[in-house]
Amino acid sequence: MKTLWGGRYRGVTDELMWAFNASIAYDRRLAQVDIRGSMAYARALERAGVLPHEEVRAITDGLQLVADEFDRGEFRFAPTDEDIHTAVERRLGEMIGPVAGKLHTGRSRNDQIATDIRLFLMDELAALGDALRHAQSSIVAQAERHLHVLMPGYTHLQPAQPVRFSHWLLSYFWMLERDYQRMADLLRRVAVCPLGAGPLAGNAYGIDREALARDLGFNGVTENSMDAVSDRDMLLETLSWAAILGTHLSRLAEDLILWSTAEFGFVLLDERYTTGSSIMPQKRNPDSMELVRGKSGRLTGNLMRLLTVVKGIPSTYDKDLQEDKEPLFDTLDTLEMLLPIVAGVVETLQVNEDKMRAALVEGLLATDLADYLVRRGVPFREAHGLVGQAVLQSEERGVPLSKLPYEVYQAISPAYGPDLYAALDYEASVEARNMRGGTALEAVREQLERAQAILAK
Repeated sequence: MKTLWGGRYRGVTDELMWAFNASIAYDRRLAQVDIRGSMAYARALERAGVLPHEEVRAITDGLQLVADEFDRGEFRFAPTDEDIHTAVERRLGEMIGPVAGKLHTGRSRNDQIATDIRLFLMDELAALGDALRHAQSSIVAQAERHLHVLMPGYTHLQPAQPVRFSHWLLSYFWMLERDYQRMADLLRRVAVCPLGAGPLAGNAYGIDREALARDLGFNGVTENSMDAVSDRDMLLETLSWAAILGTHLSRLAEDLILWSTAEFGFVLLDERYTTGSSIMPQKRNPDSMELVRGKSGRLTGNLMRLLTVVKGIPSTYDKDLQEDKEPLFDTLDTLEMLLPIVAGVVETLQVNEDKMRAALVEGLLATDLADYLVRRGVPFREAHGLVGQAVLQSEERGVPLSKLPYEVYQAISPAYGPDLYAALDYEASVEARNMRGGTALEAVREQLERAQAILAK
């Protein structure tokens, strides 16, 4: 018999069907969490009086030997290993004999794989959380170094208002902070133990599921055995979280790609995060950021892939769910590369303060001129139109707003006073926005302090 389920079969499984059905090629990376779950389940069988201590000791000691083989890279898979569960159980039997067959008492691969995935996710999400914090730390450090640098802020990719470079950079800190909070919230729902649900109807051997959950580091147990074996919400949430995080990283990448062009020249990516051209010797391509931008589509695609898989399956476990692991693993592996790359790019980014300052044009101060008129009693909508006329005159005459003669302003409206030129100041513009979340120096410093307090927790 070459499988765990071959007793009722007379013939041999078609070789193509065997390959089509097997998942060992990718679920082997669950080996350690599978072994951890099996050890805890053996102890649960002992607590329930199903297995004596001697047999449980033999099983757990044997499982540790199997785990050690995986650690050393010495585990040898057999052609009959359908999945990681059968591989571990087969090797355990080779080591300790028939008693290995008692481990599966009351347990199904349905609740086993659901447990494995959750244990795996708990470890992986914690590691990605650390990587996310590192990226946030790099943003805070770079923002603090360039606290006084001014640059144009853009809407619709058109120059809009002057801002601090640090204020722009910190906008990504808060995007990533929402991602971190989503991950922390997601972990609460991941840390629920399905083991003991059996194939769908529960466990008939009196397993203490709460004790089993505590043994494995879960916060609680699933409430319904049928839901427990089919639930993949935690994977969908993980892929959704990753896709949202990917969009934030992609937006940061797009800004840096754009601003590293010769036309902008605001920043220069370190050589460690750029590549050259095979034919054009002068090129310094921002390939790191282009790949970050491109891989966001991969993260979104993995979410769509699993949503499509689970949308039509009936209740409890169905083989379709074998398709859950490849998009999950791909997403986690992708983020494991993206987050350190982004952190490295930001940490080593060279900021060209002179280029940013040179890009400040007085059109950015049009709103400040309107605010000046408002303070002189002009309704904002009227002030907006009066400043628009001044901008038009500035463009037609080819002079900046500060060089537009006072009589031109007076001809537009007597509301303009001779002190209007004081409003046309970049530092004054950013300093006027001194409320929480604004781009004034004090506001950005307070923002930095809040970000640093979050990282210090």
